Amino acid sequence: MHDVDIPRDPIQMLRGVLALDSSDARTDEDIFVGTSHPMPSGRVFGGQVVAQCVTAAIRTLSDDRAPHSLHGYFLRPGDVRLPITFAVDRIHDGRSFARRRVQAYQEGVPIFSGIISFQDDDPGLAHAVAMPDVPGPDEVGAAPEEELRDAERILRANPIEARRVPIGDGLPHQATWVRIRERLEDDPALHRAVLSYMSDFTIQEPTLRALGISWRTPGLKSASLDHAIWWHRFARVDEWLLYVAESPSAQGGRGMNLGRLFTADGELVATVAQEIMVRVPDAH
Repeated sequence: MHDVDIPRDPIQMLRGVLALDSSDARTDEDIFVGTSHPMPSGRVFGGQVVAQCVTAAIRTLSDDRAPHSLHGYFLRPGDVRLPITFAVDRIHDGRSFARRRVQAYQEGVPIFSGIISFQDDDPGLAHAVAMPDVPGPDEVGAAPEEELRDAERILRANPIEARRVPIGDGLPHQATWVRIRERLEDDPALHRAVLSYMSDFTIQEPTLRALGISWRTPGLKSASLDHAIWWHRFARVDEWLLYVAESPSAQGGRGMNLGRLFTADGELVATVAQEIMVRVPDAH
């Protein structure tokens, strides 16, 4: 674990990593540069680089098009000490949809690659699954400090406030209430980008629960392999969202995780999928 300075102002920290700088671009291409917030491992938090990619792509489109899906791969661990360069490729601009490829680089080497699709507002037909019946955020207390792993302790000091719904041990699913700790301005693009930041929080844990291991398991090695988000409906990220996640399968040193985000009144906001590498010494 690296020594890290826990930020005193987590909201300002979030704004800082999303405030991508385009002033250093030397060409006419859509190139942006960002920084990272501290993490105990010294590796960039996956949700951060995903949110930065979303932010970079949004900057190349008009306000009437919003992201509806992202599919990306984590290629290498990022280093929190180094700047990240984001290169956006405008691969498609249609009548209703637009698509952007975003590559994140450190020292000229890609650490994340993804494609984000945008759509005009279209009312269309609609349906959604129901939110599970769980205790509300006011009924669920925050976990004691001593029960948190190092990364969660850092994240307690960052924008995300989380309250876990108690469930039995060894089950391949979980539910967590999450929100940003302070009120944000009424900027839909900001809320969608921050939702992608939040989408990487706790999503790996159903695999660990299903396998009967935890972040404290000796010798555990894990890494996010890919990440996908589908934004279904707009929601404020500074109001409580229920993040329900499950792991349908683990095999070959990989664990699959699926998640859904609901508003407090039960509206389905987004769906998330992520596969992780998970290895434990002497595990068969």
